[in-house]
Amino acid sequence: MSMSPRVVDSVAALRAQVRDWRRDGLSVAMVPTMGALHDGHISLVRIALEKADRCVVSIFLNPTQFAPSEDLDKYPRQLARDLDRLAEAGAELAFTPDVTEMYPTGFATRISVGGPAAGLESDFRPTFFDGVATVVAKLFLQASPDYAVFGEKDYQQLCVVRQLCRDLDLPVEIIGAPTVRDARGLAMSSRNAYLGEAELEVARNFNVALRQTAAALAAGGDEGSTTAEASRALVKVGFDKVDYVAARESLTLAPWRRDRDGRLLAAAWLGKTRLIDNVEVPST
Repeated sequence: MSMSPRVVDSVAALRAQVRDWRRDGLSVAMVPTMGALHDGHISLVRIALEKADRCVVSIFLNPTQFAPSEDLDKYPRQLARDLDRLAEAGAELAFTPDVTEMYPTGFATRISVGGPAAGLESDFRPTFFDGVATVVAKLFLQASPDYAVFGEKDYQQLCVVRQLCRDLDLPVEIIGAPTVRDARGLAMSSRNAYLGEAELEVARNFNVALRQTAAALAAGGDEGSTTAEASRALVKVGFDKVDYVAARESLTLAPWRRDRDGRLLAAAWLGKTRLIDNVEVPST
């Protein structure tokens, strides 16, 4: 029977536990999450424990990365189930602060990010990456981990977090973990819980269309017309709206060049649910 993780909800208790581990010479990895844990999150914990002696998982639904019109209120919350899943995965510590612990009365500081944060998600969620960067910086300063693991499914976020650590000299090694998919290729996401059976069938075409588009780009297809065709194809199979399908350089998210490794990133809507995904574009 797996041991349940110790649960702490204050920064002081988090730091005390990490201090104890450090005193014993143990390395520490962190997996920041917003809860509603699925197999993708559990894969991050397992990677964390391959790199470090101990793993702390934060579960915090961060309000500063949601715009007023977004799904903060209905985002899945299931702490007891999350803790059971962390026990299975072997995480030793769960940090579950409430909003007042992370943003006490009078909180007035925000990190503003450029570089890889420009465009894509920011065109549709303009406050998102400032909210992510602020909470991630706080978590890293609170837990002082050696490593932190983020999924490649949120690829732009991974690039932003790497930039944040470089620019602010945060001594945390960022590990990007491969996207975990279901048997039909759909990327695991907490928001998949919003989808009905018919919508799930449509959603499973997302990755197929992106892989076909990446192959067409790698084979010499024109970027503008190939990505526009991908948007049309997604609407044709049942997506309601496509926010973007775009090719970028994989390290910087600068405009794509054929002689560099690339990434094809996309966001699309199924009813009221917004899904994102990405695939590699091989360099030619």
